[in-house]
Amino acid sequence: MKKDYLFTSESVSEGHPDKVCDRISDMVVDTYLGMDPQSRVGCETLTTTNKVVLAGEVRGPEFKKNDLIQKVRECIKDIGYDQDGFTWKETTKIESHLHSQSADIAKGVDAVGNKDEGAGDQGIMFGYACNETDVLMPAPIYYSHKILRLMAEDRKSGKLKNIEPDSKSQITIEYKNGKPSSVKSVVISTQHSADVNQSQVRELVKPYIEKSIPKNLLNGLDDKEIYVNPTGNFVIGGPDGDSGLTGRKIIVDTYGGAAPHGGGAFSGKDPTKVDRSAAYVARYLAKNIVSSKIADKCLIQLAYAIGVSKPLSIFVDLFDNDEEKNKHVVELINNNFDLSPRGIREMLGLNKPIYSKTAAYGHFGRNPESDGSFSWEKTDKRDIFSK
Repeated sequence: MKKDYLFTSESVSEGHPDKVCDRISDMVVDTYLGMDPQSRVGCETLTTTNKVVLAGEVRGPEFKKNDLIQKVRECIKDIGYDQDGFTWKETTKIESHLHSQSADIAKGVDAVGNKDEGAGDQGIMFGYACNETDVLMPAPIYYSHKILRLMAEDRKSGKLKNIEPDSKSQITIEYKNGKPSSVKSVVISTQHSADVNQSQVRELVKPYIEKSIPKNLLNGLDDKEIYVNPTGNFVIGGPDGDSGLTGRKIIVDTYGGAAPHGGGAFSGKDPTKVDRSAAYVARYLAKNIVSSKIADKCLIQLAYAIGVSKPLSIFVDLFDNDEEKNKHVVELINNNFDLSPRGIREMLGLNKPIYSKTAAYGHFGRNPESDGSFSWEKTDKRDIFSK
């Protein structure tokens, strides 16, 4: 393992075209789960200039198409889009092509008789945690998210003016002896109004770097290594500037490339889909393991088959070359956690309308909330591992 190196991660804001789609797809999940916690949803969204298209399959209560379309407009309004090329108003056309869930999939997934509920698909899911930050996330992705989240909060409150919803950030950190040592470069590209020029945009966004990143990591950062809108003007943005699709920002959603990814996106999927729920529980396990202080970082892989309730395999890497400790942790997981789809949902309380807020600024490294959202970020099981 390298000890001295540079590592970079990026984030994108809630106004990025792909994130607009993630938000809308997760709104559909929340809408159905809010009416029936046993609903099944697989919703994909496409956005482009003045158009939104929903497609996918659902099983749950009847819902008026016009009501759902109105909720899409509310999402767009909350993100902050009211521009000629993309707006929450009637000039943006919204189509819904959601249909009933496949009977073949339902047969394999549903619990019947003595058969427990099976996984909604085959696949591999990863969880990761490390002690680089207080929330046990890799530093580059965590601080990249924080810059954009703080900018969005101030933009919506009116404190940050002339900055529009579509933006990206990217941070490169130098690691020494395996630990974050200093920030080497920061890139922020943000959509802005036509009323400000590039130098003004730079002055508007630079304070968010200092607000988001600890001072000890910023010491020595050359001003020349802060890149703000390096291509120039960025007035046309969002779905008007580039089309968006659900599920295209899976590395942004997870660990910024610091850990492997199984390939399955999260947004638009109800928690019977292990792409989502098993990735959440893998993060839950990894975070509790690192929180117990038996390891500085932890990687977990889970594997599932469609229609089968138990994971086919559990892999743990504590990055310390202690095979016996790794095996012991796997045994503790097997003995203390039900990793069937039903067990995961009950353990983390996932059958709730808690997903819209996950659609931007990362699914991990967030604070658990009273409504049950981000329950996978709790560290209430660390004593199992510290013993």
